[in-house]
Amino acid sequence: MSSNAQPRFHLAIPVIDLEAARQFYAGVLGCPTGRESDRWIDFDFFGHQLVTHLVAPEDHPSAATNAVDGHAVPASHFGIIMDWDHYQATAKTLTDQQVEFVIEPYIRFAGEAGEQATLFIRDPSGNHLEFKAFRNIEMLFAKDL
Repeated sequence: MSSNAQPRFHLAIPVIDLEAARQFYAGVLGCPTGRESDRWIDFDFFGHQLVTHLVAPEDHPSAATNAVDGHAVPASHFGIIMDWDHYQATAKTLTDQQVEFVIEPYIRFAGEAGEQATLFIRDPSGNHLEFKAFRNIEMLFAKDL
């Protein structure tokens, strides 16, 4: 890896319907597909490798939640941190496409140093995704908000 290349994550998640996963990740979110078989599909998830693996419905895990800001935040979730404008455009696209929000777009720590926007959605298999943006990305790992 060259010294200026950003590391990318690889995440594999279970899905119960590959075609529904394709329609959601490629169709709704606009993630290009990569390699695939009759049991899995690779997606370019905002520059990262997301692999959806076909599992039987009874083998798909359920999601526990934690209370955060009065919301039941899925304990098991993944997502992407975007710049503010990209987040706003994504939230509008999801709204326009009538994607059901688990947690509707809202602003945390409004007017504070750690101000951030967040939303949660679910894919067709019940996997939870979070999209978020920081008003000041330098606050991403700040301990004191």
